[in-house]
Amino acid sequence: LKEYAKTLKLNLIVEDFYGLRYFIKNINNNFNERCLFCYETRLLKTATFAKENGFNHFSTTLTYSPFQNHELIKKIAEKISKELKINFVYEDLRKFYREGQQKARETGLYMQKYCGCIFSEQERYLKKWD
Repeated sequence: LKEYAKTLKLNLIVEDFYGLRYFIKNINNNFNERCLFCYETRLLKTATFAKENGFNHFSTTLTYSPFQNHELIKKIAEKISKELKINFVYEDLRKFYREGQQKARETGLYMQKYCGCIFSEQERYLKKWD
């Protein structure tokens, strides 16, 4: 993504901190709600960054995936939007999912087969062997 952003002359802001220990610690007693925790954590961090850096709006690339819970994402983001007084922009980008995959193949971009959560990766890996 970093290399592709350069070709588009796109100003890309990247947070390289994965936070696996923090994530595990916080979902330990509520494993089935791990997506909720992940959405809340990441959307809050995004909105806070946007607010602190003079942006009027924030959004998420999660709305591109047909595998994400869009209603939950919107609910959490709208709550954060009200709390921080910054606008959340929701756009259902799932209609571009296949087109995006094709473009990624054409440009040689890596296409991750899971959302980023270590448990999602495990589920993907286990499905390979079913």
